[in-house]
Amino acid sequence: MDATFMKEDDGEQVLWDAGSCCPLLATAILGTVLTGSGILYCLKTVVRQFSTEARRQSMSRQPSFTYFEWPEETTDEIPDPEFKDLDLEDIEGQVFYQPEEQEQSVDQSTLAVKPVGLQERRGSNVSLTLDMCTPGSEDADGVLLSPREQSAREYLQTASNLLTSQKLHERAMDSFTLQREFLEIPMNFVDPNEFDIPGFGLKNRYKTILPNPHSRVCLTIKSSEDPLSSYINANYIRGYGGEEKVYIATQGPIVNTVSDFWTMIWQERSTIVVMITNLEEKNEKCTVYWPEYQANYQGIEVIVNNVLHADDYSLRNITLKDGFEERHLKHYWYTSWPDQKTPDNARPLLQLVQEVEEARMQAKKDNSGPVIVHCSAGIGRTGCFIATSICYRELKYAGMVDVLRTTCQLRIDRGGMIQTCEQYQFVHHALSLCERQLSQQAEE
Repeated sequence: MDATFMKEDDGEQVLWDAGSCCPLLATAILGTVLTGSGILYCLKTVVRQFSTEARRQSMSRQPSFTYFEWPEETTDEIPDPEFKDLDLEDIEGQVFYQPEEQEQSVDQSTLAVKPVGLQERRGSNVSLTLDMCTPGSEDADGVLLSPREQSAREYLQTASNLLTSQKLHERAMDSFTLQREFLEIPMNFVDPNEFDIPGFGLKNRYKTILPNPHSRVCLTIKSSEDPLSSYINANYIRGYGGEEKVYIATQGPIVNTVSDFWTMIWQERSTIVVMITNLEEKNEKCTVYWPEYQANYQGIEVIVNNVLHADDYSLRNITLKDGFEERHLKHYWYTSWPDQKTPDNARPLLQLVQEVEEARMQAKKDNSGPVIVHCSAGIGRTGCFIATSICYRELKYAGMVDVLRTTCQLRIDRGGMIQTCEQYQFVHHALSLCERQLSQQAEE
């Protein structure tokens, strides 16, 4: 039986049957569906355009720079989850950059870059663990290396790019080429499984930044029953010409490693310490490990004689005593490195590099030990300072410089040294300025 519908219209009864309603109802439903699909398509288009624009803006953070001014920038990258306990400076824990696919219309000097996690970085030990079961060769210690590890080792040992003065100036301005070169260098981080010291993690500021075993500093064990007492997160670093143990790169001391730090200073007969970090930036970078006037750390008496303040750093002249023996220490504290980026002017750091080098050469006559350099994790700013120091000597005595070879040498000794593309560019910028100063001095 057909259904009917009745309505009153001006007093008249009008019958509508179901057959006459169905076409109208179907048309209405179809229109609703089409309208909804159109709205959904529009929303997707807007979202896609917004995401593309936002991504383009977030990646266009690589500015150009001049010889005398380094660009202001903000760092908004998110660390890889593997390094969630680090901030973006030590990062000075880990911000790595990889060139984006380039369109022909893109200016190479302002090429957009994007962050990639450590597991995506070529040559990093974390990614290398994927190949550990692949047959490979052995290193000098008889440890089996995968093909990828062997390739990374060979790169670090053989990579070179010797720059004349003119080439150095040109390269300092070529951010795209520097990014590409930097990303080829294996980070050479350490797998925590390489350490069999129980509780050694308690002495690390960052769980992912560890000393490379072959070059790490070992403290004199005072108790054979406690192997942890010999552990400190520090590495010997070679200097210009491969000279052994010119520097020690280490993390900023934490509360429970302050005594270890002074023990290392005394043990290594170091007379110079360079600190390149504030105590706090967005979080704690380093604990205060020196006294205001006098303190004793595991039998080592530390006396602060005076403090000299310059525009960008302070110098503490310190006396160390252990029994009847007395030594003197210069503690340089550089405070002008901005949080989460590189300095906008390389001149202050270059002046510190030159002053420390003069003090080191003077102390070397008295058979002093390595220059101890630290920031927070002991790889980013520390790497920049040591690389600049080594290359400063190379420019001074050879007239040319090989920043790539120096960086590889540093990373063999301690993984991750010179951490980001910006830092790598900053080192070139500082050395370009250094070369101009040396040229002016030669002309005078």
